[in-house]
Amino acid sequence: MPDAHAPVTSAGTSRSTSATIAPNILRYLARVTDAYGVDLQPLLTRVGLDPAVMDSTELRVSYRQGSDVIRQAVELTGDEHLGLRVGAAQHLTAWGLLGFAMMAADTQQDAIETGVRYQNLSGAMTVWSARWEDAGYVLCADLPDPALDPTVAVFLIEEAYSSVVTLARLNLGAAFAPQAVELTFPAPRDTRPFDELFRCPVRFGSARNRMVFPTRWARAAMPGRDPITYASVLDVLEKHMTSRREQQDLLEVLEISIAQSLPAIPSFLEQARRHASSERTLRRRLAECGTTYEAIVDGVRRERVEQLLWRAELTLRDITRQAGFADVSALRRAVRRWHGVTPLELRTGLLEREAPTGRPRA
Repeated sequence: MPDAHAPVTSAGTSRSTSATIAPNILRYLARVTDAYGVDLQPLLTRVGLDPAVMDSTELRVSYRQGSDVIRQAVELTGDEHLGLRVGAAQHLTAWGLLGFAMMAADTQQDAIETGVRYQNLSGAMTVWSARWEDAGYVLCADLPDPALDPTVAVFLIEEAYSSVVTLARLNLGAAFAPQAVELTFPAPRDTRPFDELFRCPVRFGSARNRMVFPTRWARAAMPGRDPITYASVLDVLEKHMTSRREQQDLLEVLEISIAQSLPAIPSFLEQARRHASSERTLRRRLAECGTTYEAIVDGVRRERVEQLLWRAELTLRDITRQAGFADVSALRRAVRRWHGVTPLELRTGLLEREAPTGRPRA
């Protein structure tokens, strides 16, 4: 394990269109919204996640796909604390082998540091880090993009810390409570759900998202600790991390290649040649990533269209040409499929959500 006072971190997320995230949050989101009488499947299908795909153990989703579904799920349920509900519904088994490794860790601190180190395998949509400070053992959750849509940002932070508290109580007992929780978003109208869940001081509008673990809880022994099992599972996780990095590198290289080529789209054969690969081999590698070349092209085009819509001086014909669509009708159909609105309606919505920095929200 690392030095007790050294921060533990992991690599951040990839480009927003890369399908590299295990869809654990979306699966639990679907369960929770079902209790509200809200069927998420139409939303999931719209972003390319039909029922057969969602049941696949190899499925990976992009940050953009996840954000779209989350934003609309909050709107459909009308629950401004939906993230708290989704986090509280989880169990470590939802994290697969990583959850098993955390249960086999020696102490709560070891479990947290294992989760942080292998967070890219867990389906996390925040970037975790942990370290000892004077106040205690601190677990931080940062957003990959500070200009993320506010609704999605609040959901992700709520889900992140709600799941941490829920899983800690499952392992250490119902008496567990953090020493303090600090959240960057403003205080909601009703703070009681936070008080009831965390059972500690909760400070809103803070500089950073932080949860402070009292020393006795951070050093508490995990009831399922087993050093042999822990070491064995870590070996498997390391292999998975290596494979995941290779997949992520492939997706990012393809995205960059497509983005730099727009409005032209490199053929699949061209991409295979660039990777010194056959078309069959490249298609198989993309299948292992849970995606297709067509889906990657669609994601890059979508990102380009949204960027271009920010430029008020551009007409729809300009955007059509720069994004590589055959005509304006094709652009309209694509935007309708992505967002359920027209390009002009989307432009209006993007401008209304403009970040203070002037950057578009994710």
